[in-house]
Amino acid sequence: MGSPRNGFMKDLYILSVDVGTTSIRGHVYDKEANIKGSSSEKISLLYPNPGWVELDPEELWLQFVSVAKAAVQAAGLQMKQITALGISTQRATFTTWSRKTGETFHNFISWQDRRASELVTSWNNSFTMKALHGSSKVLHFITRRKQFLAASIVTFSTQHVTFRLAWALQNLKKVQEAVEEGNCCFGTIDTWLLYRLTKGAVHATDYSNASATGIFDSYQMCWSGMLCSLISLPLSIFPTVENTSHKFGSTDTSIFGVPIPIMSLVADQQAAMFGECCFDTGDVKITMGTGTFININTGNKPHTSISGLYPVVGWKIGQEVVYLAEGNAADTGTAIKWAQGLDLFSDPAETEAMANSVPDADGVCFVPSFSGLQAPLNDPHACASFMGLKPSTTKSHLVRAILESTAFRNKQLYEIMSEETNIPVTNIRADGGVCNNSFVMQLTADLFNRKINRPRHFDMSSLGAAFIAGLGIGFWSSKEELKCLGCTEKVFYPQNVWKNYKPVIDRWEKALTRSMHWYSKP
Repeated sequence: MGSPRNGFMKDLYILSVDVGTTSIRGHVYDKEANIKGSSSEKISLLYPNPGWVELDPEELWLQFVSVAKAAVQAAGLQMKQITALGISTQRATFTTWSRKTGETFHNFISWQDRRASELVTSWNNSFTMKALHGSSKVLHFITRRKQFLAASIVTFSTQHVTFRLAWALQNLKKVQEAVEEGNCCFGTIDTWLLYRLTKGAVHATDYSNASATGIFDSYQMCWSGMLCSLISLPLSIFPTVENTSHKFGSTDTSIFGVPIPIMSLVADQQAAMFGECCFDTGDVKITMGTGTFININTGNKPHTSISGLYPVVGWKIGQEVVYLAEGNAADTGTAIKWAQGLDLFSDPAETEAMANSVPDADGVCFVPSFSGLQAPLNDPHACASFMGLKPSTTKSHLVRAILESTAFRNKQLYEIMSEETNIPVTNIRADGGVCNNSFVMQLTADLFNRKINRPRHFDMSSLGAAFIAGLGIGFWSSKEELKCLGCTEKVFYPQNVWKNYKPVIDRWEKALTRSMHWYSKP
């Protein structure tokens, strides 16, 4: 099928840009999902106060445009050959801005930011939460509706937008005044980029990004009026929620020289799930990047967790809604980058050989909790730590302990996910920068006692956004066609029974326990 802008689909391409936690990456894809050109830039994180993590909105915008242009140039193409734009973004990082002028009131407040931790703890221990839990238990007993079960056990986290936004509304005068004047727009990164790309014409997000904020009701598929009322968040500031595959608008001609249809907005983990073609119930995806995110496709129903797994909308395309259950460990790549900064190694690629150069970690355990511990332990006050250090400990032992901790957290998340969802796992696929490390991949396969597929391309978030955009304009015809485009680089088969590692894991879990509640007030 030809395009109005060019004669043949073979002469057209999809541009996809993924805004991650540490970098922005742009890729141009052809009909066979081959990458024709790429570009990337590092994101500068700002740390204005202890525990605060921010991004400069204007700098991010300029980088986005720069990466998009550079990727097309690297492909040897012109912008008029780009038939659609797909955008994948890190989740739950937000800013607010003036509806009248587009001026932001503050920097992006990152999903890693902990400024609202005391507010979160206060609310989780409040009489209001106890009353909410109690009344929800009663309603669940009467109605047997799962959303009431979810409400009866819910606890807040700094990783969700909810209380970081509440903090901004309570502490930033410009935001308070704009809300009172009806002049405040809220948006995660996808919404902000869409607003800028359309010169302020569109204030929208998609279901995958909205569901990851903590403010969206994934059962009713709308912003939670009850939660907003409870915490005094004004519903008027939130964007319209659209399908993940949707014509959100076109880029203003002044940006790229031609209008390019924006055909997908999708949260990074859900995008990676789509890029891995995890379309069927029971498909599992492990993304190991800055953090680790394990998702299982739960079909057309959200999963209600009692252990801290989070139900998110995977994507909504047409009338189809696919839900995922998600568990995460926040500090996977963070720990490796930290160790590199300590000169334990000069390049992360060295860590695999270092870990394999010693038979074990010499009794050393590493607890990867710079941002606390997530499911199933759910302790925001845990500290990162090395334990079991000896005079005989070498850099290789330390590195092996760090890599082992990644696989051990993977095992924790996988087991709780399997137990809670009771969904038979069909396929397991991995992506993200850390999955380049075959030591971590093999140990994870051993501990799962399941084979794990590693794809040829690791940037699955970008590919997923491209797939969704391409389906929306007929560049690709179906999910079955997308499955045929996938390519596995290596399959990791379990080689050792995980019980061989049981004494090591037992010792590591003891270290976890000692690291918990470290930052709690006496």
